[in-house]
Amino acid sequence: MSTPNDPNRSVFEQPQAATVAHDEMPPGMNAAGDRSFFGHPKGLSTLFFTEMWERFSFYGLRPLLVLFMTAALMDGGFGFDRSQASAIVGIYAACVYLASLPGGWIADRLIGLRKAILYGAVLISLGHMSVGLSAFMGSRVPFFLGLVLIVLGTGLLKPNISAIVGDLYPEGGARRDAGFSIFYMGINIGAFFGQLITGILGESVGWHFGFGAAGVGMLLGLIIFVTRSQKTLGTLGLEPTRHPDPAIQAKQEKFGKLAVGTGLAALLIVIVLAATGGLELNPQGIAANMTYVLVGTAAMYFLYLFALGGLTTDEKKRVGVIAVLFIFAAIFWSAFEQAPTSLNLFARDFTDRMVGGFEVPATWFQSVNSFFVILLAPLFAIMWISMGKRGKDPSSPIKFAFGLFFAGLGFLMMIVAANQVVASGGIAKVSPWWLVGSYFFQTVGELALSPVGLSSMTKLAPRKFAGQMMGVWFLASAVGNLIGGRVGGHVDPEKLEQMPILFSRTAWSLLIAAAILALLSVPIKRMMRESSAAKH
Repeated sequence: MSTPNDPNRSVFEQPQAATVAHDEMPPGMNAAGDRSFFGHPKGLSTLFFTEMWERFSFYGLRPLLVLFMTAALMDGGFGFDRSQASAIVGIYAACVYLASLPGGWIADRLIGLRKAILYGAVLISLGHMSVGLSAFMGSRVPFFLGLVLIVLGTGLLKPNISAIVGDLYPEGGARRDAGFSIFYMGINIGAFFGQLITGILGESVGWHFGFGAAGVGMLLGLIIFVTRSQKTLGTLGLEPTRHPDPAIQAKQEKFGKLAVGTGLAALLIVIVLAATGGLELNPQGIAANMTYVLVGTAAMYFLYLFALGGLTTDEKKRVGVIAVLFIFAAIFWSAFEQAPTSLNLFARDFTDRMVGGFEVPATWFQSVNSFFVILLAPLFAIMWISMGKRGKDPSSPIKFAFGLFFAGLGFLMMIVAANQVVASGGIAKVSPWWLVGSYFFQTVGELALSPVGLSSMTKLAPRKFAGQMMGVWFLASAVGNLIGGRVGGHVDPEKLEQMPILFSRTAWSLLIAAAILALLSVPIKRMMRESSAAKH
């Protein structure tokens, strides 16, 4: 992480101190002229492959969870009710993203971005080992303990690797958006192959073979980061943000270590009580309460930044834009993150998956989204750069509105498919092209919103809150995952009438949100223009 006096900051940020000339920067910091990785800094290659394998492990594991937990005991599963299993998946995925907020704070204030990524990769690897070995231990405890370790590790890795990507582009602009689009393509290469490999192993060979394959992927990502980061990233992310007063810095470090220690101790107590039966957990109730807590947490955090964050007027305007984008991102992800729950169950129960004599694993449909991202991400990168050169690059709110609109079209398709199932009384299985078409439109929406959202966080965030702003961005994903998990159980052969209602509500929520954000884009753009002009 750069220090407050470091010149490697977004062009949108208010200067805080004298800058250093480019030729005086430490090695690895002057990335503006480095175009050795497909026209981008070579450090992007290290982050690209590390994140690719981390996402291989994460997305390889995630779609197996709801299918594994709802599978009968005789089939090697837990035999959970699908509403319970879907809620657990939602809680797990939400906690993964929620952990990004303390993970960003720990990196910013205590250990730096690079150590956070390293420690996170180690914890994720240990988590996958625990999940994979749980089948041989005769207990569910190692399975859920493994999920906890993955949550902790991803919280350290995910926001901070994205923050370093932003640091590679001190010049900002459309090139940064293009860099994030390439980075995002790496995420989806990992997700695509992860779900294919773990899906066929998990559904056809054995659940824990699929879990084990996901863990091998994370180990490869860890090895890449350890062996390449020193050569390609230079000094980027080595040091946390430090207060100029050593006494205040020492106090902050002491408080940070106490907070982290207290949090881990509380988590350990909950794990022990749950494992010994001293605490009974209700997944549906936890998911519902967590939704309210997370929305309240986001609101309180933004209030804290405005009131006590020590922000300039310009920084407050930019944080205000982040708050608006947060709200609409949460709406988007609440629909999009139904993929591992409701849409995954729809693929298993109501989709014709036979190709010749081969039954396509239900989890393979999760790779359709990643395939379209790999196909379309370079086109979006080229499009943003081309429009930027002509001065016609749409604002971030407009791109978000497009994302919401296209995701809404994807769920309109699912309404038609669900109605076909209901009309047959659940007997007929629909064409797989309904899911493929839905994922196509959702992918177009994702590419208009997600990489642009990542880039916007690095451009708009005040330097001393850079890692935390990435955590806030992933907090929106946490809210979306919770909602997606809560509604996932509504895809049920015994409650067919719920499906069209679920998909209808999702589609119209997206389309209405798109229209509102499009209207808000005009005042937001004006405010950002005034913010930028204030520095000149």
